[in-house]
Amino acid sequence: MWFKKSSGTTAATRKSESVLQKRIRNFKKIKRAYYSLVVLGVLYFISFFNGLLINNQALMVKYNGQYFFPAASDWLEKISPKPRYYSANEFGEEGTNPPNYRKLKAKFAAEGKGNWVVMPLYPYGPLETPLDELTTNPPTPPDRQHILGTDSQGRDIFARVTYGFQISISFALLVTLLSYIMGILIGGALGYYGGRLDIIGLRLIEVFSLIPFLFMMIILVKFLEPSFMLLVMMLVVFGGWIGITYYVRGEFLREKNRDYVSAATAMGQNDFKIMFRHILPNAFTAVITFAPFAVIGNISALVALDFLGFGLPVPTPSWGELIQQGSTNIEKYWLILTPLVIIFLTLTTVTFIGEGVRQAFDPRDYQRLR
Repeated sequence: MWFKKSSGTTAATRKSESVLQKRIRNFKKIKRAYYSLVVLGVLYFISFFNGLLINNQALMVKYNGQYFFPAASDWLEKISPKPRYYSANEFGEEGTNPPNYRKLKAKFAAEGKGNWVVMPLYPYGPLETPLDELTTNPPTPPDRQHILGTDSQGRDIFARVTYGFQISISFALLVTLLSYIMGILIGGALGYYGGRLDIIGLRLIEVFSLIPFLFMMIILVKFLEPSFMLLVMMLVVFGGWIGITYYVRGEFLREKNRDYVSAATAMGQNDFKIMFRHILPNAFTAVITFAPFAVIGNISALVALDFLGFGLPVPTPSWGELIQQGSTNIEKYWLILTPLVIIFLTLTTVTFIGEGVRQAFDPRDYQRLR
């Protein structure tokens, strides 16, 4: 009796589930996609704490009874108009430049005066060039200090690919989000209103899609200094939204003739509410399945632009820039092997997520990757 009641309760609970809840439950059943999402999400979340885990700035310094927090000051430097710098002479050394906290830690330990330095888990930063600590001229192969070696300027590769992971994922997610917003607004209007607006809009989109993105980048780089947000906006404006617009337009053209749309119109609801409260949720399934693959395309676009020298400004940590270094130093295998492996694993993980989303959200037949 108890088992029958429990089974009936479970069935009743499932009947009360919304469509979204059912799709999420179906997605969780696809283990490869679900665990890929968990792993990627956890790594991306951890990447926001790179400054506390992978950094050449000390987390805490005790000197002559006072406590200092260089890593926190380094983070505040990015958002504060008046950042707080710590110079070497504040810790009993000569010079006004920031100290080498690894050497300072060894010095305090040798002196035994009660002063100490707490370093991050991996005490090298992505922009640091500790040439005086390298045994040979850079690039140097992996060793105990630099587990993935250094690049041609002596910067730690592990730190650069780790910071590059956060930048690449953030870039791809932001471009995808803005492309979706722009594509949904334009595609929804074209599909819902149709007529002349649809005809004129499609012709303009066709003209816009013919603009060569790379040539536009080359031209604009001559006049504008590349930056993260500039690249985001250029990728969105010069192509990111076009594919989404076609998808959304097609869904709106199909859905606007449904009975529920006629009922909403008869009730006197305005166009905006009909479009985005009634039609969009029913049209979004086919569109959302495209999102993970759009993320893959945007990651690849950033890598390609950085490789060609039209991407993020130097010395921003970048996978594409490391590949470019590796292409000119073929004998230094770690320069090109590390970013290629990281890119492969990242894109494969996102592909698994996209496959799972398509299987869970799209009722049409699908083929799994084998």
